[in-house]
Amino acid sequence: MAASRLPPGALSLKQFLRRQQVLQLYRKILRAIREVPAEADRRYLKDWAREEFRRNKDATEEDAIRMMITQGNMQLQELQRTLKLAKS
Repeated sequence: MAASRLPPGALSLKQFLRRQQVLQLYRKILRAIREVPAEADRRYLKDWAREEFRRNKDATEEDAIRMMITQGNMQLQELQRTLKLAKS
């Protein structure tokens, strides 16, 4: 069997793709937060989002990461629905 050409500590393709999903979710959440009208609420939500992602940055279990992404997407959808209702 040939030795891997990847340096030690390099992400597998699966890990790389999952990381991209997490980063995409984080960006979407921050973009949605920009739409919040009140400055204090925006600041609170931004701090909350940063802390949640920071707290879970060392997660390695695939099922747990998938579950967190799902929860994050549901929270993003809820925020978007709330903002849409507030505008109407």
